[in-house]
Amino acid sequence: MSVFTTHQLKMSRQLHARRIEGVDKNIWVEFTQLAADYKAVNLGQGFPDFSPPDFMKEAFCHAVSGDYDLHQYTRAFGYPPLVKILAKFFGRIVDRQIDPMENILVSVGAYQALYCTFQALVDEGDEVILIEPFFDCYQPMVKMAGGKAVYVPLRPTVKGKAMSSRDWVLDPEELASKFTPRTKAIVLNTPNNPLGKVFQREELQVITDLCVKHGVVCISDEVYEWLVYDGAMHIKIATLPGMWERTVTIGSAGKSFSATGWKVGWAIGPQHILKHLKTVHQNSVYHSATAAQDAVAHGFQREYERFGKPDSYFSQLPQSFHQKRQRLADCLAAVGMQPIIPEGGYFMIADISAIKADLPDSDDSDEPYDNRFVKWLIRNKGLATIPVSAFYSPEHQREFENYVRFCFVKKDSTLSSAEQILREWSVKK
Repeated sequence: MSVFTTHQLKMSRQLHARRIEGVDKNIWVEFTQLAADYKAVNLGQGFPDFSPPDFMKEAFCHAVSGDYDLHQYTRAFGYPPLVKILAKFFGRIVDRQIDPMENILVSVGAYQALYCTFQALVDEGDEVILIEPFFDCYQPMVKMAGGKAVYVPLRPTVKGKAMSSRDWVLDPEELASKFTPRTKAIVLNTPNNPLGKVFQREELQVITDLCVKHGVVCISDEVYEWLVYDGAMHIKIATLPGMWERTVTIGSAGKSFSATGWKVGWAIGPQHILKHLKTVHQNSVYHSATAAQDAVAHGFQREYERFGKPDSYFSQLPQSFHQKRQRLADCLAAVGMQPIIPEGGYFMIADISAIKADLPDSDDSDEPYDNRFVKWLIRNKGLATIPVSAFYSPEHQREFENYVRFCFVKKDSTLSSAEQILREWSVKK
């Protein structure tokens, strides 16, 4: 090996920060590319393949055709009209006066709000409790902040064809055992991605009691808050006694208004916590796109005026998705999968244990079964989904490697194509 090559190799080992080691692999990159390569019907990625409502598109068009100030920098922590309507809107929901300038941070999507939260609150050696299955960015974000993820899984309590996400619960004693003097935060995701579980008040109270007892912060990811079905009720944990002062609530305009590419999210919480998130935000992205924030502000003003009424978009959204959810569940059951009916969110997971699939051997002996199944499904059936083991820690992956995740928030033609694939599969079986 030449001196020059040796020097290059030495430099390559020195250039990267240790905090990014082990977080370079991403499930979305691998399976999205595979779906594209095979031109598969994509029920894997969690975004609507249809447009936002007309009133939101009109608001965005109005913003980009507006005065110069909507094309320039705005307030770093949130465009004033947006934070004011968010404070007004959510203040009514939580029955509390929210200060738009102190209690809200507008971010580049909920993703950046999460990143700011972990970077601002988690220190070297701090422990963060993650409830499994968890959205896959939580674990690498904890690691990059220098913290240690501690895992506690939701477990199914019943078996059967009519199984619901409500049947997946935490063991209170197991959860309590995860709290230690090093615990800094617990991450709650309700409605949950990928399971679709909507945490009930009694379950939230268990988490609340432990947070208060141990002085722990709750990071509550509520991006699917408007998507609840079958009479389920989304409850903000910040509304429970003792929780406002220790909760960061994460929200998403992309999920709320079916416009994920706009990348407008927010964090809401007490000033003594939010000020630290703002420090990270101002030293990373500085602020979100002004025009997109203006459009979202108009959307929330409209919803504020229609809140709880039949013509509210937030009321109409779950109604329109209810039929899509049932349609997918019926198709999955027809081919021998056992769908877990979600109470909320975009997704449905299904147990594939009964499926007879001729899977090729894997080059990686540690590769979970659902990874291999999804690759087979894409290559042989032309249908893309996501392995649920990606939402679990290595210590619990094997317990849940017989599940895959489907997104049902797609236009009817996409669901029809998936339905045709599944029904042809059912006939051949």
